[in-house]
Amino acid sequence: MSSDSPETRRPIVIVDDVHVEYKVFATGKRPTASDRRSLKLRGRGKQMRTVHALKGVSFTAYENDSIGVIGTNGSGKSTLMRAIVGLTSTSSGAIYAQSRPSLLGVGAALMKDLSGDRNIVLGGLAMGFTMEEIEANYDDIVSFAGLEKFIDLPMRAYSSGMTARLKFALASVKTHEILIVDEALAVGDRTFRQRSEARIREIRDNAGTVFLVSHSMKSIKDTCSRVIWLDQGTLIMDGDPDEVIEAYNKAQDK
Repeated sequence: MSSDSPETRRPIVIVDDVHVEYKVFATGKRPTASDRRSLKLRGRGKQMRTVHALKGVSFTAYENDSIGVIGTNGSGKSTLMRAIVGLTSTSSGAIYAQSRPSLLGVGAALMKDLSGDRNIVLGGLAMGFTMEEIEANYDDIVSFAGLEKFIDLPMRAYSSGMTARLKFALASVKTHEILIVDEALAVGDRTFRQRSEARIREIRDNAGTVFLVSHSMKSIKDTCSRVIWLDQGTLIMDGDPDEVIEAYNKAQDK
């Protein structure tokens, strides 16, 4: 048995038959005459629709796994990641994690009226760093983000790429047992993506488990040891990156 087979590693995240459903108002579809009569009888102008975002998803993530999560828009990728973190409740099924997962997404909150410098301090404190830890990691965060010349400027003056680089640098400097990266590598130049991918591999190699949600198959191949493919809330395939990506690309070409 190889030393890196699942049987020799600790399970870190277990997703067990997870369903996520939520209700939204159905709008935008022109009602038929029958629909209008039905709505009039009920005295309502809107209908509730149930969206089944995840449909019985199950898998186990182990220590040292770096798992790419792929699928078209609306396939349930971000819903699954938010469910793992605990930001989205499951309708049925269960998710077990060895420690609290950390979610790094391009939408992470930073205060635009404050400088990059102040955001590092406040963001670090929000992540649970002490001031001593923030000071010890400060130069690494600024250098990794490539913001040495701009760190004293307010965040509103930053481009989207600069903002994303700072978010990634701040979140990834901490040792994570479970890190979820949702599209954060989609912005930024080639050099930054290479640094980010190397940082993800470093987290993984230090017994961390990383989930990478991305539309970039190159980033997935360069970073991940395993790929999960979701389609309309269903787990279609889970396995070797080359095999899963090849099957996914063939499905998109049909």
